Amino acid sequence: MAFLKFNKSELVNLSYSLKREIIQANTDGSYTNTSIVGCNTRRYHGLLAVPIEALGGARHMLLSSIDESLVLNTRQFNLGIHCYGDTYEPRGHKYIIDFESDPVPTITFKIGETVFTKTFFLVQDKSQFLIKYTLVKSPAKASLLLKPFLSFRSVHSLTQENSVANLAPTPIQNGMAWCLYEGFPTLNLQLNTSKAKFNESGNWYKGVTYSDEARRGFPSTEDLWVPGSFEVPIAEGESIIVSASIEEEKTTGLSRKFSSLRSAMRPIGGAHDSLVWWARALKNDRYGHKRITAGLSWLYTGLLRETLLTLPGLTLYATGDNAEFQEILDNLIADEQERLFHRTTQTEAPLLLAGVLQDYVDFGASAKAVWKKYGATVKGIIESYAPGQRKEIAMQPDGLLWGQMDGVALTWMNAYVNGRPVTERPGYQVEVNAHWYDTLCYAIEMEEAYGPKNNEFVAKWSPIRDLVKANFQPKFWNRQYRCLADYVDGWGQHMEIRPNQLAAISTHHPVVDEETAIEIVKVINKELVTRRGVRTLSPRDANYKCLYEGSQIDRDLAYHQGCTRPALLAPYIAVCLKMQGAAFVSKAEWLIKGFTEDMSKHGIGAVAEVYDADPPHEPHGAIVSATSIAALLTIDRLLDIYKK
Repeated sequence: MAFLKFNKSELVNLSYSLKREIIQANTDGSYTNTSIVGCNTRRYHGLLAVPIEALGGARHMLLSSIDESLVLNTRQFNLGIHCYGDTYEPRGHKYIIDFESDPVPTITFKIGETVFTKTFFLVQDKSQFLIKYTLVKSPAKASLLLKPFLSFRSVHSLTQENSVANLAPTPIQNGMAWCLYEGFPTLNLQLNTSKAKFNESGNWYKGVTYSDEARRGFPSTEDLWVPGSFEVPIAEGESIIVSASIEEEKTTGLSRKFSSLRSAMRPIGGAHDSLVWWARALKNDRYGHKRITAGLSWLYTGLLRETLLTLPGLTLYATGDNAEFQEILDNLIADEQERLFHRTTQTEAPLLLAGVLQDYVDFGASAKAVWKKYGATVKGIIESYAPGQRKEIAMQPDGLLWGQMDGVALTWMNAYVNGRPVTERPGYQVEVNAHWYDTLCYAIEMEEAYGPKNNEFVAKWSPIRDLVKANFQPKFWNRQYRCLADYVDGWGQHMEIRPNQLAAISTHHPVVDEETAIEIVKVINKELVTRRGVRTLSPRDANYKCLYEGSQIDRDLAYHQGCTRPALLAPYIAVCLKMQGAAFVSKAEWLIKGFTEDMSKHGIGAVAEVYDADPPHEPHGAIVSATSIAALLTIDRLLDIYKK
């Protein structure tokens, strides 16, 4: 039985099924995303979104959907579904009796005694989407009608009827091709049979509505070009393969290609297998330059902070691939020279590199070899925080880092409302300085072990490391709250209870003493930990927002003001396991169990970026989050270690 499965009663209930999304991604940067009944509810939904180099490498949706209809004897049954305002038409979901994904989705339709299936997937190394239609059982004479809905627009925008589009189709082998606008690739739709006939009857289908966008107050309607339909006879037991690709295919090999690619996909036996599946899918290898995509379907690829946070989880802990770890890291360093050494609006991001390298060594890499290869980069990052090197942040006489640019959020808490940061946090930020200390300790230890004698770097930075150690706890510790300040500015300590203080105790070199660490964990336990991650703000705070819903402003206000982050469970659980050992394993398992349950909603098989801060903790944000996936893989590894 498939790991992910839905029955007829769930599928025909649109309030249930429209909230559950199929999403697939490949190493080429393309993706497929729609609901489990095939009704698109977001502007990001569609069957084939591809990156286009001529348009800056951004993803663009070429094929929004394909509506299927079965003609049984002379009666036509429409299996598609679209929303127009408040109306769904056609309502093909009423014929669906089964959906399963293992990991390839298969939808089963039943019309009287006729049984029909649709199996589909994205090819893993090219911009191609394949569908296999099978008439499992039919007492009636049958033919299949396929009606493509074309969009040709950015995944972030919507399109309307216009006079600029080139609507003329080009005949190709067993199919048709379209390129609606200059600069776009050609979309080739082909079938594996020469019996298919294309009936050209083009129309703009106006007012296609995306309910999720409407609910959030965004523009939510667009016009899609439907150029006509393919008609092909289909006999009982016969299968038809359809290819949607930016390259023309040799159609004689489509059936063999579908079967070969499908058989190569390993079945998903449980939650861990699903996490590993997504760890692979989130690694983009376009043009041989491997990078990590922060999340699907709208987050970006190759981001500094997100790559460093997820790299060990998505490579080492998912597949044990050391070579892939280094390849992605090398590409990141080459791509991010400006942010690593000169300027960034996420001031902690360059400092995360030291933790990643220490994770790599803990996984079994040679400390000497790692330092030989990456030591100069780490030392260069440290030097860049010296006074006068960066405009956004600089080391102060007390050794700590002060980050401030008026009107700019300089940490990972970087949501904006009306051009102003929701959580600006200017001054000494607790997590930035915790990572600063960890980086200094690591670099000095490595230089002492593997650097030259009479080491100038060690002589220069050892006193500063000691200053940071001496000044950090007095600067951030608050006796009344029994925890660390979130940040300290010219007005003093800001005591919003946030998870940023976790960094002071979860890095490889904790910057506070054990007694203080215990007190911090007590506060985090009481105020922030939930079964769907760690809250970004205490519920007792006046700015706390428990739901990630409503307008863009409402959601931006909640993004770092309450929403839980599954990613934050990894450092929290790591700290608790270090403190309590195997005694904490059962609680850790309880904390992550809910994510397995949630793999049947939102992005099925995946884990979301954020959750509502209060029960029932509904998932939101990016449907597939690299930070969430990596965190759960990290926790799986930690639990394996402590169970031994």
